[in-house]
Order: sequence, then C-alpha cells, then structure tokens
Amino acid sequence: MISIEVVYALPDVQHTVQLEVEEPCTALEAFKLSGFQERFDLAEPDLGVFSRPLDGRLNPAPDQYLMRDGDRLEIYRPLLIDPKKARLQRAARSRKRS
Repeated sequence: MISIEVVYALPDVQHTVQLEVEEPCTALEAFKLSGFQERFDLAEPDLGVFSRPLDGRLNPAPDQYLMRDGDRLEIYRPLLIDPKKARLQRAARSRKRS
C-alpha cells in the first residue's frame, strides 16, 4: 500500500483527499478512487503530479503514470481565457492609460 494525496482546487477553496492505494495504481485510477469525478461532475480532466502535467508527450499519460508513495495528484480546471488573449488585453489596457 502507498499513501497519496489527490487535490482539486476551486477559485475559493481547495479540496484534498488522502488515499491508501495498492500498487500498481495509475494516476487515472487514483483520480477515480478519489470520488472527485462524481462529487464535482468531472468527465476526464487534465491531471498532473507535483505541477507536472500528465499529457502523454513530455510526461506519461494519466493511464500510464504509476503513482508513488507520497505523490500529490492534481486535478486541473480548464482555463477561462487563453493566456495569449489575456496578455493582449492587458497590453491594450496599458496603452489606453498612457
């Protein structure tokens, strides 16, 4: 058995659950065991471990990453605005003030 933490942060509150799971346990299995999928009606969110996205490119995909003792699995919310658009909007506001 290994001990892991699963975290889902909303704008105003962070939800955390500690789990004891049997090895091997993938990140996707840990997400499903956490209960957050049903509690917050999450289909297949983006996941990461210690701020490293499990994207299947640079890091393994959630169904391939094997959780280790002490890992912190993070459930990511979708972005509200594209970062490039946000930067352009800030630059436009800054030019307007000048």
